[in-house]
Amino acid sequence: MTSSTKVHPAVDYAERVISGETRAPKYVKKQCQDFLNTWHGLNPKYEINTKLLNKIYKLLKCLKMAKGPKAGESIYKALAGYQWLLITATICTVHREDKHKRRYETLLLEIARKNGKTFVVAVLFLILFYLEPQYSRFFSVAPDGALAKEIKQALEPLIRTNYDVFEKDEFKLLRDSITHNPTKSVYVPLNYSTNRLDGKEPNVFIADEVGALPTSYAVEAMRSGQLLVKNKLGCIISTKYPSTQNPFEDEVSYAKQVLDGLVEDETIFALLYEPDNVQGWETDLDIIRDANPLALEIEAVFKDLVRKRDKAVLRESLRENFLTKHCNIIYQGIGTESFVSIEDVQACKVDSIDWEGREVYIGVDLAMTNDNCSVAMSTYDDNGHILADVIAFIPEGRIDEKNAYEKIDYRQFIKAMKCIACGDMTVDYSVIEDFVMHIEDKYGVKIAQIGYDRFNALSSAQKWDVDYQTVQIRQHSDTLHPPTKLLYEKIVNHEFQYEENRLLEINFENARCTFDTNLNRYVNKKKSNGKVDMVVALINSIYLLQQSIIFEDWAVQM
Repeated sequence: MTSSTKVHPAVDYAERVISGETRAPKYVKKQCQDFLNTWHGLNPKYEINTKLLNKIYKLLKCLKMAKGPKAGESIYKALAGYQWLLITATICTVHREDKHKRRYETLLLEIARKNGKTFVVAVLFLILFYLEPQYSRFFSVAPDGALAKEIKQALEPLIRTNYDVFEKDEFKLLRDSITHNPTKSVYVPLNYSTNRLDGKEPNVFIADEVGALPTSYAVEAMRSGQLLVKNKLGCIISTKYPSTQNPFEDEVSYAKQVLDGLVEDETIFALLYEPDNVQGWETDLDIIRDANPLALEIEAVFKDLVRKRDKAVLRESLRENFLTKHCNIIYQGIGTESFVSIEDVQACKVDSIDWEGREVYIGVDLAMTNDNCSVAMSTYDDNGHILADVIAFIPEGRIDEKNAYEKIDYRQFIKAMKCIACGDMTVDYSVIEDFVMHIEDKYGVKIAQIGYDRFNALSSAQKWDVDYQTVQIRQHSDTLHPPTKLLYEKIVNHEFQYEENRLLEINFENARCTFDTNLNRYVNKKKSNGKVDMVVALINSIYLLQQSIIFEDWAVQM
C-alpha cells in the first residue's frame, strides 16, 4: 500500500460489503466487520501490520498474472476484493504486543467453483515463501493426488512467468516439490489416499476440497504437526458436497458459532460464501451472488452462471452439480434446512424470568446414557409469550473428550449452571430424575405435566408418575410438527423468552429440520450439525403446552 492510496482494496471491499453496495451473505458481513474493527484500531488486542502490508503490496505490484483473461497484468490489480481481504487479514493481522505473531491460525474459505480460490492460495503461498522462517515446510492435502497438486499447478506458472523478477535460480521446480532456495523452504503436495500424513511438521498447509474427504484425519494430522510452530497457518477450502456428513461441514458449523459469538476462538478467519436463503434458487439471482463473489466483479462469469441455472431448472440431472458446486447449497439436503436463525433466537434473550407461581410443562430428552440429555421447562405469560429454561446433562468423565470433539467448553456452561455433569463415562439418570422432582422447589412453580420419549425414559417416567402426570410423546413427524412450527413462529415473532444460555443457542445453531412426505417439519438429530438435545427437550415441553393450553382453549371456543 503506497501513501497515495486512499483506501486499501481489502478495506474497500469490506466497507462495500457492510454498506450493502456489494452483495455478500451474512457471515461474510460479520467477518468483514471484525476486520474493519481491527483496521480502524478498535480491537484492543490485534492490529494490522501496515509495514508488512506495504511489502506485500509492492511484491504483488511487481508480479504478473500467468494466465487467464488478465495474463500479463500485475497481480495487485487482478486480485478480486475478497482475495485482497483474505490475504490482508490472514497475513497482516498481528498481536499488538508482538507484531511478529499472527492472529489467525486457520483460514476457512467456503466458496463456489471457479472463483479463484486455488489461485489466491497459490499467491498466499508465494508470499509466505518470503515471510516464513528458513527451512519452513508447506504441504497441500486433498482426496486424491490430482487435487493435491492443484496448488502446485497454479504456483508453477506464476513462478515461470515472473523469472525476471526473482533472483537467478531462486526457485527449484521439481515434479513433486517446489523449493525456495534463499530460505530452503519446501512445498510438497500430499495425496490423502497414498501418503502417510502423520509425522509432518507444516508451517503452512492447505486442505483442498475438504468436503470430499471421508474423515477429518488429513486436517487433524496437519494441525497436530503444527504444535511447536509459532505462526502456524492451515487453509481449509472447499465447495459444498451432496452430504452434510463430511469434515468441511463440521468446520463451517464451528466457524458460524464463532462468528455468532457462541464460541470464543480468535484464531479462525472464515469467509463463508453460502446463500442466506436456499429457497427459490430457480429465480433468485442473489443466491448466485452470495456464493460467487468473483461473479460480482466479472459480468461474463455471472451471465454464464445464470445460463447454467436456467439449464438446471429444466434438467434435473444438472441440479446437484449446479446447486452444490455453483451455489453452495447441499442438494441432497434440499428438504433439510436450519431450524431457525440464531439472530432471531438471540433477540429473544431477556435478563431474567420470574417463574414464581407459574404452571409449567416439562419436556425431557433422555438419550443414550453416554450422550447428552436435557430437561426443558416452558409456560405462557399473560402476553402470549412462551417462557423457557433448558438444562443439559453430560457424563462427567467425558468432559474433556466432549470439549475436544465438539469444540466447545462445557465447563463454562457448568459454571453458568446451564449444564450438569453427572456420572462417570455415562450420564447418571438418577441425578436427572432427582432434578425434575425438585423443579417445583427450585423455581417456585407447579408442574402440570412431564413429557418423555418412551425409548430411553420409560424407567424414569415410572418414578415421576408417582407424584406427577407423565405423558408419552410419540417421536414422529406428525406429532412433533405442530410444536416445532409453534416454537419457530414464536421465536421469529420475538414472542419467546429465555435467560442467558449459550449452550441452548449452540443447540439452536446445530438444529436442522426435515420435511416428511406430508410437509410435516421436525428436528432431525441425524442431519443436525451437532448436539440438539436441548432443542428436542424444549419441543417436547412445548408439545404439552400446546396440547394442554392452546388446543384446549380452541376446543372450548368451538
